Amino acid sequence: MFWTSYFLAVLAIVLAWPVPILLSRAHWPARDPFTAMLLWQVIGLAGGLSMIGAMLVYGLEPVGDNLIAGLQALAGMVLYNAPTTSLGFWHLFALSAAALLTAHLVFTLLLTYFKIERQRRRHRELLTLLASPSADGTGTVVINHDSPVAYCLPGGARSVTVLSDGLMAALEPAELRAVLIHENAHLNQRHHLLLWAFAAWRQALPWLPTTRLAQEAVNSLIEMLADDVALRTESKATLIKAIAIVASGSAVPQAAPVLGPAGLPGAGLQLPDGAGSGSASTTASRVSRLLSPRPPLPAALRATVVGVCVLLLAMPTALLIVPGLLG
Repeated sequence: MFWTSYFLAVLAIVLAWPVPILLSRAHWPARDPFTAMLLWQVIGLAGGLSMIGAMLVYGLEPVGDNLIAGLQALAGMVLYNAPTTSLGFWHLFALSAAALLTAHLVFTLLLTYFKIERQRRRHRELLTLLASPSADGTGTVVINHDSPVAYCLPGGARSVTVLSDGLMAALEPAELRAVLIHENAHLNQRHHLLLWAFAAWRQALPWLPTTRLAQEAVNSLIEMLADDVALRTESKATLIKAIAIVASGSAVPQAAPVLGPAGLPGAGLQLPDGAGSGSASTTASRVSRLLSPRPPLPAALRATVVGVCVLLLAMPTALLIVPGLLG
């Protein structure tokens, strides 16, 4: 397994640095946000698998010719007091590092989930007190806020789309429909799960610049995916105007208090991230994409990207379980 560990280490470095940088600078993702989103997910999964796998394979090299055999031998050492003399200092160090990194990633993923859920639960409780149902559809509520604000709050059957008075006053009926369709697309396509995964990745490895690039790219791609859903029923001009109006609300401080009935302070309802239309760069990318549309990604190129995704996931998996694949 000597060459396997080094190959996985190189693959992890490539997926953690140059590949995300190149992908974040590419122009084709705007032509096919779904395929680009798939590639970003695979880069994260394959990179993590390669990083942990490289350390595991190196650490288990003296006791097995693949990961499964090595883990069986390690289990024998731990459970049945088998001799451990075949494992040197660096092998034990690599195994410890792999275990710590795995625990760190899993713990950060769970911690991020519970933090987000706690914030959403508190926000939902405040909405129950401060928001009023909207006449524009079930699952939509209105808050008393002068700035144009629109966002969705996931929660399964309790999911809700939140609009502000200022937004409803600024939008024409068609523009309001576009906003509602856009926000409902986020809920229907479970975009909050993608945001959770990439937020956890960035929390776990904040020193890696590509985690920031990945999170920003994913934020932009999910907005484009929701825009595509809105374009099925609304015109580009309508959607562009709605995006511009909603984007003006992102300049409002996130902790701005929402006023309750009769203008009384509404307990400081904090607007969540994404309550506007995302970052200025995301808004610019969305509007540019609508103003200067480019043809969809050719089927052959899309199939190539999907094939690369399959290869990136299959390669480290095969190297870990197939005996002596690289020696």
